[in-house]
Amino acid sequence: MTRALIRSRGQITLPREIREALHVEEGDDVAFVVEAGQVTMRGLKSIPAEQSWFWTDAWQAGEREASEQVAVGEGTVFDNGDAFLDSLR
Repeated sequence: MTRALIRSRGQITLPREIREALHVEEGDDVAFVVEAGQVTMRGLKSIPAEQSWFWTDAWQAGEREASEQVAVGEGTVFDNGDAFLDSLR
């Protein structure tokens, strides 16, 4: 169990291990859900609009597929950008 002190304005400081578990850092939001007398806290990350394409289901499926291919040694590694571009020609 980890404890934190509530300050006069209702503020608390989240201990480091809690911030790490929630994957949050300064400037991030947290959400609270109250059910049956229990409170659950979830960390929220804001994503800039111009980067939202990366988090679409389709793009993330491609990221998972690429990670699986790398894990089993599939794919080609190029020594430099020119070698990569030459492979496309």
